Amino acid sequence: MRAPDPPGSRPVVWDADGQPRSRRFGDRYFSAEDGLAESRAVFLEGCGLPQAWRGRRRFVVGELGFGTGLNIAALLELWERSREPGARLQVFTLEAYPLVAEEAARALGAWPELGRVSQRLISRWPGRARGFHRIDLPDLGALIDVAVMEAGEALAAWSGAADAWFLDGFAPAANPEMWREELLALVAARSAPGARAASFTVAGAVRRGLAAAGFEVEKRPGFGAKRERLEARLPGPARAGPPPARIAVVGAGIAGVAAARAAAALGADVELIDAVGLAAGGSGNPAALVTPRLDAGLGPPAELFAQAFRRAIRLYEATPEAIVARGVLQLAANPRDLARFEKIAASDLFEPGTLHLLSPEAASARLGEPVPAALLQEAALVIEPRAALAAWTPQVRRAEVAGLAPGPAGWRLLDAAGRELAAAEAVIVAAGQASARLVADLPLQPVRGQASWLAGVSAPGAAAWGGYVLPTREGVLFGATHERDDEDEAVRAIEHERNLAILAAALPRFAAGLEAAALAGRASVRATTPDRLPLAGRAPGAPAGLFVLTGFGSRGFCHAPLLAEYVAALALEAPSPLPNLLAALVDPLRFARRAERRAGS
Repeated sequence: MRAPDPPGSRPVVWDADGQPRSRRFGDRYFSAEDGLAESRAVFLEGCGLPQAWRGRRRFVVGELGFGTGLNIAALLELWERSREPGARLQVFTLEAYPLVAEEAARALGAWPELGRVSQRLISRWPGRARGFHRIDLPDLGALIDVAVMEAGEALAAWSGAADAWFLDGFAPAANPEMWREELLALVAARSAPGARAASFTVAGAVRRGLAAAGFEVEKRPGFGAKRERLEARLPGPARAGPPPARIAVVGAGIAGVAAARAAAALGADVELIDAVGLAAGGSGNPAALVTPRLDAGLGPPAELFAQAFRRAIRLYEATPEAIVARGVLQLAANPRDLARFEKIAASDLFEPGTLHLLSPEAASARLGEPVPAALLQEAALVIEPRAALAAWTPQVRRAEVAGLAPGPAGWRLLDAAGRELAAAEAVIVAAGQASARLVADLPLQPVRGQASWLAGVSAPGAAAWGGYVLPTREGVLFGATHERDDEDEAVRAIEHERNLAILAAALPRFAAGLEAAALAGRASVRATTPDRLPLAGRAPGAPAGLFVLTGFGSRGFCHAPLLAEYVAALALEAPSPLPNLLAALVDPLRFARRAERRAGS
């Protein structure tokens, strides 16, 4: 874990001439002579760009030291001018002590020629929470993953292979940790054959570290007052990248639609298939909560929940018409909950200042009647599912996939009579509990859930406590029931009564006003797993090209967007936005591996 900056301080200070300097390392973020010219000369030309990406369908750039984003802005400006139709750029960069967007805007404002690209980058600037942050630039065909963590941890967590590296940490004398031989070995391990690397420094330790990692190292004339700079190359021919792929996605709920969006963003030709159509299964309610699962252990599961929440919020924020309300209260059931909330709010897994403990008085004022203390999650959302999903996918093919079979070039999707519905190089099964009928050995358990709603009534706010209440476009929604091993989707009057009892347990005054109302509702089947973590990855025991994305329980709208990007990356052999340790948590093979370990012991 990175060491925090002193309270009240920021990583950057500004010299008298307006140049940004690192408070921690005492070094400038870029050349005082002309930072943009230096970036172009040292990193872009040093890595042979744009010639190196000509004829490539995907090009991957890695960077040590995101800083002000200058190198990446220069890279994007060059990419915009020279990219080939349909080509995709992916960037992995890291920064242990990130700047805020306003600081980056001030630094990049020195170069008006970068204005359009800089503005796009700054408007999507990553946060400061520990973990991976993704920046989408669909108009440029570019994705940027920013790892907010120490360099060694970030490189170990990333699963990609870069075609070019910008080695731009602070000077070795100021920040020797960034140039350690072990770290440069990780750079080599995360490089494709023929990868090139460039740096402003030609320090002996750096040259020796790169050479020991397998790079061929050369000195080149430096920029400005610097006499020399460094270029390095790994042996081997540069890769062409995988051919264009056709991906079939089964299921048009949040998991399937998120998978279709993610695969299309990586350049795939996607067909989305569902027997019912858009917003199927548990995604068909008039409103949904997007809140993180709160884990005070602060270990890998907590990191997964926090990153998934962060990514989901970023994607929904890009579709403002889908947002119904902002800010959700998590009510405390006992003093232990308050201790958990305080620990989570003080951690570095969430953006600073977005989680607040509220006293009983403050929470009661928000909800209009006496309630216990609560955790206010300012970034949490209430969304309209159909509006969010419709913005992510152009169309859904109405058909029921009854079986899957390997085909001559991937997979065949079959109907109940065994006729071929579609064929694709890869298939992502994201059909909730029904996924178990298409993919063997998925440890899924059905849990029926019925939600209740009423039009013409204003919700007191959005709150959760074991049950939940939230506003819809037309009224209020609350619930929900949990009936294990029940796959019946008929609405039941007795479950409306149970939902009213759940509501009354937290908000008795509000619930009393609904007792005589004729409630509407909907029942759907959630898919859960024995460890309550999703299944995202290669299908267990299946030939290559079959993937699963299911087991979200009641948290699909929070967890599915990120894990869909992870599965799409696996299917398309692209760099993943999910750190390796977190990917292991959701691997569908984890249960078989645990059984093997138990048998072995």
